[in-house]
Amino acid sequence: QVQLVESGGGLVQAGGSLRLSCAASGSTFSTYHMGWFRQPPGKEGEFVAAINWSGNLLYYRDSVKGRFTISRDNAKNTVYLQMDNLESEDTAVYYCAAARMWKSSFTRDDFGSWGQGTHFTVSS
Repeated sequence: QVQLVESGGGLVQAGGSLRLSCAASGSTFSTYHMGWFRQPPGKEGEFVAAINWSGNLLYYRDSVKGRFTISRDNAKNTVYLQMDNLESEDTAVYYCAAARMWKSSFTRDDFGSWGQGTHFTVSS
């Protein structure tokens, strides 16, 4: 299994940008597909984005397309989530997760390893 630690949360104004990072250790990071999930306050968790092991396949939820960019650096064992033009609805705890199988759509059950989460608030 891979151990994951997110960082980069905080407070940002609406329309601003933020980059989350997720550092991996304990296994071969480059063999995992990686994803980001989020849980807004008082709501169910939801898938945000995923990237395959090589970085050439990307998948986003509709509400973040064009605003969020997932990327990875296998040499640094790190996956990133660049978030631009942030909206108050993006306020959440964000989790990164690792999966062994690439799919056309993802749920929580597709990911076997999870980080502890990082929170940020978008102020309007």
